[in-house]
Parts: sequence; C-alpha cells; structure tokens
Amino acid sequence: MGRKPAHRPLAGRTIVVTRAREQAGGFAALLRGAGAEVLEAPAIAIVPPRSFAAVDRALGRIGDYRILILTSVNGVSRFFDRMRTAGIGPRRLAGLDIVAIGPATAAALEKHGLAVSGMPDDFRAEGLVELLGGRDLRGARILLPRAAVARDLLVHALRRRGARVDVVTVYRAVATSAGMAAVRAALRAGRIDLVTFASSSTATHFTARFRAGDRRLLRRVPAGVIGPITAATTRRLGFRIAVQPRQYTIPALAAAIVRRLGRRPGRTPRAGGGRAL
Repeated sequence: MGRKPAHRPLAGRTIVVTRAREQAGGFAALLRGAGAEVLEAPAIAIVPPRSFAAVDRALGRIGDYRILILTSVNGVSRFFDRMRTAGIGPRRLAGLDIVAIGPATAAALEKHGLAVSGMPDDFRAEGLVELLGGRDLRGARILLPRAAVARDLLVHALRRRGARVDVVTVYRAVATSAGMAAVRAALRAGRIDLVTFASSSTATHFTARFRAGDRRLLRRVPAGVIGPITAATTRRLGFRIAVQPRQYTIPALAAAIVRRLGRRPGRTPRAGGGRAL
C-alpha cells in the first residue's frame, strides 16, 4: 500500500511574492513547501549606489567608530562586498559594538564571523532606539550602512542624544517589472488569494506597475505584510491586511499565512484557488 501524501495546507492557493529576487527564494520555498502556487514578481531590484565615495571614506576611518548598525540582510551583503573591494577584512570590525535589527540580519553578520552585541525585541527602527536607550552616546561615532531611501527615525533619535551618525548608502532599490505578466493574468482570472509585501518599498513599487483597471482588481486581493510599517503603507495604497505576524520575520510571515489560509486535512480545495479567506 502506497503512503498517503502529506497534508499541504496551502494546496490550491495562489500567492504573490514581491520580494527582490535575491531574497525571494527562501520565502517562496516555505510557501511552496506548504502547497501554494507561488508567483514571483519582484517589485524591486537591488543595485549599487550611485557613488561609493561616502562608504569608502567611512571604511578608511573604520577604527574611529564605536557602533556599527545594520538594518537589513541587503545592507550586510553590500557593505561586506565593498569591504572586500577595499581590501578590508571582517577582523577590522572586531572592536566595534555591532547591532543588528533582527535575526536574519544577525545571522548574515555571523556568517562573516562577527558576534552581534545587540538586537532589539522589536525588529524595526523603534526597537533599535529602545535598545540603545540606556547607552551614553554623547560624542559616539556610529556607522549606519543602509539603502538610499530609508526611514530617518533612528538617525534623528541618535543624533538628539549626541551621537555622530554617519549614514552611508550601500545599495539602492529600483523598480522592476519581472513576473508581472503572470500576475496580471492570474489577477484577471480571479486566481490570486494573497499578495505579500516584506517592505514599504515593495508595496509601493508593485502597486505602481498596474494601470487603473487592474489596480482596482488588485486592491480586492488581501495582503500579507511583514510588520506594522509595511502594513501602514499597504493600507494607504488601498489594500486590506489579512496576515501580519507578531514577529517581523519572513519565517513568521510564512507561518502566519499557513495559519490564515491553510486548509484542514481532508478538505478539497476549489479548482483554480480563490480569494475567500
């Protein structure tokens, strides 16, 4: 007698993943592993900054900094790429307090052999402000490598407390239309159950790819978002938030989607999926 196939709770569901291609794979794999049909339509592509001058100046005086703050996996990857180009090894960072915004960023740093000295409970800028709240930052030099466009809440909070914060751009997020033909076809056929956003920039750029008629259809599709900042942007764009995990990570978002959209064992999914949640 053959073995019965394992229950796949997202069987019959179609989910759009809008993360940049470099980061979409793990998220898509989690959803596919649960049985979903995943349409990968990266809303942004990660590209180099227009100039590396500010990064190179910071690397030239890396020993002057007390704290290094990384706020994304992309930031870690691009910062260390530039370090390699400049001939600087990870050991040069050994004397810094290295702070990561969340577990994925911390794991990316640890792959370079660096220990993270701090990570907030709330994986966003507000959490970093709280994490650093008990430190005397007067005169402290802090290096913040990040995207070209990002929230300045953390920078303003640290500078108000007397820190000297150098913000350097290590990458840019630019709009892309990859995968959009398949998404439009599925949207017009009423086959999309959920569209997912892991950042405000992906939500904004993805929505901008649609013309008025298709945009009205898109806003009828519920959204899954990684956290409250992305949720606020997504609501402003006209979406209804159906899934938002308590922990702001991709594994938590995937697990929340399974809980929200998952089908009970023995239930037969409707042909062609559907948007009923």
